[in-house]
Amino acid sequence: MSYQVLARKWRPRSFREMVGQTHVLKALINALDSQRLHHAYLFTGTRGVGKTTIARIIAKCLNCETGISSTPCGECSVCREIDEGRFVDLIEVDAASRTKVEDTRELLDNVQYAPSRGRYKVYLIDEVHMLSSHSFNALLKTLEEPPPHVKFLLATTDPQKLPVTILSRCLQFSLKNMPPERVVEHLTHVLGVEQVPFEEDALWLLGRAADGSMRDAMSLTDQAIAFGEGKVLAADVRSMLGTLDHGQVYGVLQALLEGDARALLEAVRHLAEQGPDWAGVLAEMLNVLHRVAVAQALPDAVDNGQGDRDRVLALAQALPAEDVQFYYQMGLIGRRDLPLAPDPRSGFEMVMLRMLAFRPADSDNAPRTPLKTLGVSPATTDSSSTNVAGTAASAAPDHDLAAKPVAPAPAAAVSSSVPPQPDTLPAPAPAPAPAPVPAPVPSPTAPAHVQVPESPAAAVEVTPAPTSQPLASKPAPSVVDVPWNEPPASSPVAVETEAVEQRTASIETAEHFAAVVEVSEPDDEEPPLTDEDYFEVETQAEAYLDGLDDPASEQHSVEPAPAVEPATGLAAEWQDIYLKLGLAGLTGSIAANCTLISVEGDRWLMHLDPAQSALFNTTQHRRLNDALNQYHGRTLQLDIELQTPQQETPAQAAARRRGERQRAAEQSIQTDPVVQQLMQQFAAVIRDGTIEPVEHSEP
Repeated sequence: MSYQVLARKWRPRSFREMVGQTHVLKALINALDSQRLHHAYLFTGTRGVGKTTIARIIAKCLNCETGISSTPCGECSVCREIDEGRFVDLIEVDAASRTKVEDTRELLDNVQYAPSRGRYKVYLIDEVHMLSSHSFNALLKTLEEPPPHVKFLLATTDPQKLPVTILSRCLQFSLKNMPPERVVEHLTHVLGVEQVPFEEDALWLLGRAADGSMRDAMSLTDQAIAFGEGKVLAADVRSMLGTLDHGQVYGVLQALLEGDARALLEAVRHLAEQGPDWAGVLAEMLNVLHRVAVAQALPDAVDNGQGDRDRVLALAQALPAEDVQFYYQMGLIGRRDLPLAPDPRSGFEMVMLRMLAFRPADSDNAPRTPLKTLGVSPATTDSSSTNVAGTAASAAPDHDLAAKPVAPAPAAAVSSSVPPQPDTLPAPAPAPAPAPVPAPVPSPTAPAHVQVPESPAAAVEVTPAPTSQPLASKPAPSVVDVPWNEPPASSPVAVETEAVEQRTASIETAEHFAAVVEVSEPDDEEPPLTDEDYFEVETQAEAYLDGLDDPASEQHSVEPAPAVEPATGLAAEWQDIYLKLGLAGLTGSIAANCTLISVEGDRWLMHLDPAQSALFNTTQHRRLNDALNQYHGRTLQLDIELQTPQQETPAQAAARRRGERQRAAEQSIQTDPVVQQLMQQFAAVIRDGTIEPVEHSEP
């Protein structure tokens, strides 16, 4: 006798032999037992989930010689003929090969005749979505009102292609994909009856490769039996399918957990020996990380669809939650960028090394094992660049300050001072000097004390030593006095804010407004001032204020409140000085929201709007003070207090002018004779927010 493949040998012949699809079987069994039979049934679902099998079982239930029931006997001549595919009243039609309307008409010409042997004439139309539109139209009326002895059973893998008129005339049953657990359970039963030795890991590989199709699982099992010479072994199945060893994915994740770069690269090397699809490897890692994240949120929700539930739970206990989320996001981005890499393996290795390099450092759930060193010496300061920095600093004037922020201690108040020194980085090893070097001349600037209050509304007290030079003792540099409202381009504050926050991360803790910080000595990690700290006067300061004047500008997230009084005296003088300082970015935002209160020699006192306190720190204070020093050509001492200015700041003046221009533009439109005529004759209305002032340039 010829060999019969497992998919045909183990095709269910009754509802009780069906695997899964309980939601469909329950409705059909109840309908058959209660004789509530519809004339047309539509079964949908992917390949190999049992559409044709259920249709043949229904045909047996309707024509069994023992009567209509949900349990056909399987022994009568009708049941045997249906199982063998030779029952005359079961007409199976392949719609994919009979798509023409002539084929459908020929089929329907025989509908009116009574069945030859059975109780019902059953038309089983497979892949019904392949019929043409004319065929559907020809089938429509017969499908709606067929003779009482006719039943239509339709099956399709793509119900979206069926006309709504066909769907409305059928009872539709959607069959689900088989989960890997159900496939493995059925394969275990089949191989046990067939007396074929197998390994459980091999069945899990077959269950996942079947992708929800029981027929595919049976066909792959046949192939695995032939490949393994009568045995189903995991190694043989993995070699046959060309799939990745799932344990190697856990090896990579374990190396990431331990921070072991050597073990990580070794695991990648073992993966490369199998010649895998590296995008598929990343996809498998993402799948594992997703299940680990589910296990951390709800351990009971983790399925055993891949036979590794215990390993997933163990990994969920070992990996911090933020690492799982970070690795998942990094893997997604790496999979997207993998085609851009020089070769797939190097791209995969770079993704793994990136995961290894970027890890949370100061958190309660940080990795328990530190990163292992690879024998590479830590990065050191380039001596050549240091010498250049020192040379440049020595040529700078004495008023060039270098107030570097330092990391605060855990105490509530940390005491330090900022000596005014040039921006000079110390060399790693001082060169021996043949003769003693004279001591440097100290700068006239006294140490500054910065009081950071507990709330943004409290004042920041800066107490420098006063000097004796008057405010106007040295004329300002020659600057073209550009009008206040010219519109050059502005630089984004958000980008500057992010850069400043990274540079001053060592002093800004979560409670930095609750501590009193007194800076004492420069921090070696604070980079020296560069040319980017100062900008051209004619392009940056006016550009920033024009950005304040521009309603569409996104530089300021907080609209300055109107001032109590107009700017007079020192406040008005500060608005003129601000334009000439050439500040922009975050420092420009701080300066624009300040007003000058008093000048006593070289000691200046300013008030800063508390709404801007989140942007203010020692770095911004130092940069603003340095800008004033550079503008006046001498060393000034700047005190900044967090108090609401009573007179107009540059930002408030810009907002006031913007409002005045807006109101003037709206008034001009509303009083325009043409607009008045349109409103009277055509009931036109002026939409709010659509009027913008137009700046007229000088001829």
